[in-house]
Amino acid sequence: MSEELEFLLSLVLSGASIGLMYSLIALGFVLVYKATDAINFAQGEFVMLAGLIVVVALSFESMPLIVAIAIVVAAMIGFGFGLERVVLRPLLGRPVVAVIMATIGLAAIIRGLGPVIFGKEVRALSLPIGDEPITLGPASLPPIQVLGAVVAVVFFIAFSWFFKKSRMGVAMRAVADNQQVAQAMGINVERYFALAWAMAGIVSALGGVVWGAMLGVDVQLSLVGLKVFPVVILGGLDSIGGALVGGLIVGIVESLAAGYLDPYVGGGTKDFAPYVLMILMLMVRPYGIFGRRQIERV
Repeated sequence: MSEELEFLLSLVLSGASIGLMYSLIALGFVLVYKATDAINFAQGEFVMLAGLIVVVALSFESMPLIVAIAIVVAAMIGFGFGLERVVLRPLLGRPVVAVIMATIGLAAIIRGLGPVIFGKEVRALSLPIGDEPITLGPASLPPIQVLGAVVAVVFFIAFSWFFKKSRMGVAMRAVADNQQVAQAMGINVERYFALAWAMAGIVSALGGVVWGAMLGVDVQLSLVGLKVFPVVILGGLDSIGGALVGGLIVGIVESLAAGYLDPYVGGGTKDFAPYVLMILMLMVRPYGIFGRRQIERV
């Protein structure tokens, strides 16, 4: 195998692992949108909050990692239920933009209160996975990237099964398709709204652990939400499979841009390349690769 081909494959594998980690966060966007038809602009702040909670839990002596993860998952589930009940349920029946503005306001509140409650310093989140790179073909990947990719794949399989095979998942799909018809069929729409936000909390908890371990935990961790936004636009806001494919595309494009373009322009191309893709997708196919095309009669 030539050096050029090895270099290309190493960039693709590295980008794919990061892309799967992006997909895990994007799943939170998709879960909420599928159930409520609204975009949660606070998804990055959910990840930041989860990272802060698990770091604080691990700061207690002799706290096992599995217990800390269980605490953060339970906390984020409770946070999702509480958020839906206190903030979002009163907005039920209002224009979708009202929910969107509520999530933007919530994001600002979480981002502002985070440093006040937990401090401004960057906190390390150490996982017992070692630092020795894992060799996959021509690529040497950090263990945290491999772990994040594996977690993302496992949960994508689990959520795909949930929506296609389980009774609750089918009910959530019915609510997403038409809330009024679902309610007429006896489905408790409010309950499934709350379930969607709780599931987004679970995804945020897992994302907070893997991304916090890779980047460190502080208020800047919330920027992961903005990095992930092109993923959901590319894949389709209402498609779980689209989140997976969109994450892989964005991760690989970032990696290729860093490997081939950065040496010529001095760096930074991987930061805006996904947004170029997003704009092109909005121009050509605004509902995404796997998104549901909506045709409205006017």
